[in-house]
Amino acid sequence: MTTSTETQAETRAFEAEVAQVLHLVTHSLYSHKEIFLRELISNASDACDKLRFESIASPDLLAGDAELRIDVSWDKDARTITIRDTGIGMSRDEVVANIGSIASSGTRRFLEAMGSEQKADARLIGQFGVGFYSAFVVADRVTVLTRRAGAAPEDGVKWDSDGRGEYTLESATLPERGTTVVLHLKDGEDEFLDGWKLRGLVRKYSDHVAFPIRMPKEAPAGDDDSDDKKADAAPEWETANDASALWSRPKSEISDEEYQAFYKSLGHDFNDAAAWTHNRVEGSQSFTTLLYLPARPPFDLMMGGRDERKGLKLYIKRVFIMDAAEELLPNYLRFVRGVVDADDLPLNVSRELLQHNRQLERIKGACVKRVLDLIEKLSRDEPEKFAAFLRAFGNTLKEGIVEDASNRERIAKLLRFASTKSDGEAQTVSLDDYVGRMAPGQDAIWYVTADGYRAAAGSPQLEAFRAKDIEVLLMSDRIDEWMLGNLHEYAGKPLKHVAKGELPLDAADKARQEEAAKAAAPLLEKLKRLLGDRVEDVRVSARLTDSPSCLAMSEWEMAPHLAHLLREAGQDVPENKPTLEINPAHPLLRQVETETDDARAADLATLLLEQALLSAGAQLVDPTAFVQRMNRLLAGAA
Repeated sequence: MTTSTETQAETRAFEAEVAQVLHLVTHSLYSHKEIFLRELISNASDACDKLRFESIASPDLLAGDAELRIDVSWDKDARTITIRDTGIGMSRDEVVANIGSIASSGTRRFLEAMGSEQKADARLIGQFGVGFYSAFVVADRVTVLTRRAGAAPEDGVKWDSDGRGEYTLESATLPERGTTVVLHLKDGEDEFLDGWKLRGLVRKYSDHVAFPIRMPKEAPAGDDDSDDKKADAAPEWETANDASALWSRPKSEISDEEYQAFYKSLGHDFNDAAAWTHNRVEGSQSFTTLLYLPARPPFDLMMGGRDERKGLKLYIKRVFIMDAAEELLPNYLRFVRGVVDADDLPLNVSRELLQHNRQLERIKGACVKRVLDLIEKLSRDEPEKFAAFLRAFGNTLKEGIVEDASNRERIAKLLRFASTKSDGEAQTVSLDDYVGRMAPGQDAIWYVTADGYRAAAGSPQLEAFRAKDIEVLLMSDRIDEWMLGNLHEYAGKPLKHVAKGELPLDAADKARQEEAAKAAAPLLEKLKRLLGDRVEDVRVSARLTDSPSCLAMSEWEMAPHLAHLLREAGQDVPENKPTLEINPAHPLLRQVETETDDARAADLATLLLEQALLSAGAQLVDPTAFVQRMNRLLAGAA
């Protein structure tokens, strides 16, 4: 039994963000109270994993007790639940960093996510490293006793708090390493003082934990002497979980429910996984992978930034090595959750060695293949689930077009886009769909980019394509322009932007275009004079049938909406003078041609340019002047 002697007591205030988390957790997670046991057992399992890894290099850390285990007990009279592990434990500084303050930006991101949801969502708890605080859902006081492995007994620490803004910190003499968490239950939480209830929660959430979770053996019903025996003797412990690594078992012996339960603990998610793949590779290099596709994106996928991503859990011969081995999957698959258990890597492998390990590169290649296979299978067999997956992770997957040249075609095959032949934004097509129904003689995949679906669908640059019944893909996600800089062709067909370069015209169209340009030569000269150095050129458009004007870009020019976004983000983007294309048959152009008042003609010419810029997603330099110009022209027409 752990005992303690306390000295050096001090009271500290929680950091502001931690206090906010505690308030949200204790007041909002009433519908998911049982989450506390899953989170505390998960923390205990991590502590045992870390000690097992550190003991490879320093075996004396296990001195006195080589068994790694988790004990869960309860005391009906004291109204407490106790979770104890024989893991790595914590020093005084680690207790302050991990419980009393913000060890990383996780707590702040948690608050931001909760704010955006308008209410607390239990699936967010573990994702942000704040799972410990879920203890306060059922407890009005929590006590932690901990001693780091390898530290002297007198270097133990006692932490105690009612979760209302302050905690006490004391030195304690603890004869055993590890961490003990004691929950003093609130009134009305007596259901968690029932052994059958706690055993059910262990089996539901933590059966897969690879360390034995022990609970006191309860006497059979009708044993009248059980209370007297309990008072006089130490409890007899029995293991309440399977205590084996789920991924090491044959697939035929694992039910879907067990796979889903393991995922929920692994990803700290209340939702089921969308799909998973479990494989064992034998040969010169042997390893096991169990990889999951989440159904919904974790809130930290994008909020933490590309530098704060989570990788797979890496084990070597079932010994935990690291929690987020980023080397096992490329960044664009960072939403994948799972474990890799390798047989052939050295147990003392470090992060530095991982970065330069050829065996790991082969494992990474296999993981990427398995994930892409899984997504392809989802697209074939479960189209509704696949559509939901793309809504959640499609933009992240698009990063692979840039980052993973060897799988570019496979990734492109999985993407879906709206098109001019879709019925609204929700109906999308694959690149294979597009290629399969290309018009006779069409040799390119045409697309338009814009900062939003409506802007893309309403682009004046589509008019000639609609007139010729040529399908155009509508690329409206902000990442699309960057992605397309690396996706130049698909299935042997080049991808071309409808606003870039010259349109392919047949002989008849080319003759009509040349004739129209010749007839409009005086108008073109007038517009060039009126617009001056604000434009690179003015020319007759082959793209327009209804609108008066649009922008045309060179083959490698950046779309205006993307240039605007990059400038807003502080990037140095060179200014390009636009090329204005006009439709001489439009009444506005005829008005410019016949207008004798130079000021009014200048207003009309500038308006044509500004309309084209707005349609292309560019930012007007002087919106006020634009409004005043519109008012003058409208007043003159009245």
